Amino acid sequence: MNIVEKIEKTKAYLKKILPSGFRPEVAIITGSGLGGIRKNFKIIKTVKNEEIPFFAEATVSGHKGELIFCSYKGTDIIIVDGRIHYYEGHSADKIIYPLRVLKFLGVKTLISTAAVGALNKKYKLGDIVFIKDHINFTGNNPLIGAHFDEFGKRFPDMSCAYDADLRKHALKIAKQNKIRSCEGVYFCLNGPSYETPAEVEAYRKLGGDVVGMSVVYEVIAAAQMGIKTLCVSYVSNMAAGISKEVLNHDDVLALGKKKDAGISLIIERVLERIK
Repeated sequence: MNIVEKIEKTKAYLKKILPSGFRPEVAIITGSGLGGIRKNFKIIKTVKNEEIPFFAEATVSGHKGELIFCSYKGTDIIIVDGRIHYYEGHSADKIIYPLRVLKFLGVKTLISTAAVGALNKKYKLGDIVFIKDHINFTGNNPLIGAHFDEFGKRFPDMSCAYDADLRKHALKIAKQNKIRSCEGVYFCLNGPSYETPAEVEAYRKLGGDVVGMSVVYEVIAAAQMGIKTLCVSYVSNMAAGISKEVLNHDDVLALGKKKDAGISLIIERVLERIK
């Protein structure tokens, strides 16, 4: 069974358990500590990853591992509550599999959220950073392997992977609501260990503003499939060597809960524009 056939089976399963009129236009992927985004949405159904054919199970604290089918002011949405990561032992194609399914269900816009470490010394803890570009330093690419035309071009253009109009609007919303924010370049690594001070200095010189262990594979797949993407990240920690604080995932989750309200507001206003 090839990947397209698997996706069709997953799609058929989800269609069977969802209301016939549910037409998802937007998908939201939640990062560490950001599962509260759903609170102002009308929940229609929640399905755990392990119940969905061919989905991998999320194992990281702060990532529930479920799909939430919901709506907001007339827009049908699928929330991927908790992503899976390469460092959990999943292959790159497994990581982007949920996004492939979402595209087959009709999703045209992706809003990805993530906790990031700051490489840019001008950033402060809690800053919202809208990703404008990325540097894939993982040594891998999720499009490696057999190609299927159903996903788009074999060699997709990545010059506009992060939608400029969505980002511009999100920045405007943040400014109107006095939420400290900026644009930045995401430097992607495999993890799961945090970076050393020497590595952080190198990544800064290479052009990174923030560093993380997710997002990029999803965005590459989204670009191939013609899905517009907005990535909303928050600075959960200053990268090693910039701050003397010891890096701790529990602190990341705690700050995520504090930033949840601001990020949720931005996403809700963006959704109103999409509609």
